[in-house]
Amino acid sequence: MTKDSLAPLTGVAFLVVSIIAFAVGGEPPDASSSSEEIVSHYVDNKDSVIFGAVLATLAATLLIFFGATLSATLRAAPGAGGKLASTVLVGAAVMAVGIAIDSTILFALAEAAEDIEPASVQTLQALWDNDFLPIAMGNLVFLLSSGLAILRTGALPKWLGWVAIVLAVIALTPLGFFAFLGGGLWILVAGVIMTMRARSAPAAAV
Repeated sequence: MTKDSLAPLTGVAFLVVSIIAFAVGGEPPDASSSSEEIVSHYVDNKDSVIFGAVLATLAATLLIFFGATLSATLRAAPGAGGKLASTVLVGAAVMAVGIAIDSTILFALAEAAEDIEPASVQTLQALWDNDFLPIAMGNLVFLLSSGLAILRTGALPKWLGWVAIVLAVIALTPLGFFAFLGGGLWILVAGVIMTMRARSAPAAAV
């Protein structure tokens, strides 16, 4: 298996590591809970929250590499739109930074929950509850540019491009969270298709 066929698997790895990170870190109480309840959660689950935050940051790193791989695939296709292909990587990078910010707040909460005032912990929790905008913006840019570039170049099945555009539209609605989940599945499918094509290319050449 060549490095070209392994590169798209970063998308598969992104989804797998993201799921593990969520399972390990768990879901904290929201800011409407009492400050004592929030502090207790982070004190009792300090190690798992920190480990989950680190894993989520690793997933974000994998997302950037997948965005670069997809961008290169689209750029190399006949009729490629350079700007659209480049914007795919920009969207993935913005989303990755949003995930890293989200993880940083969780890390800080778990690390400092015992050392700062409970009201400050609750304030940080309110910030974490509402820090999704950079992730949503990156997801929207990534999906929309990917979908349009796929339809323009045919580098991947065009139905995959239409699905990306539909998810991008959903991201603009109150159902945006489902667009993020759907985007994860979209990355998984795109990564598998790209991997299969990369592996079949040498065989076809032979």
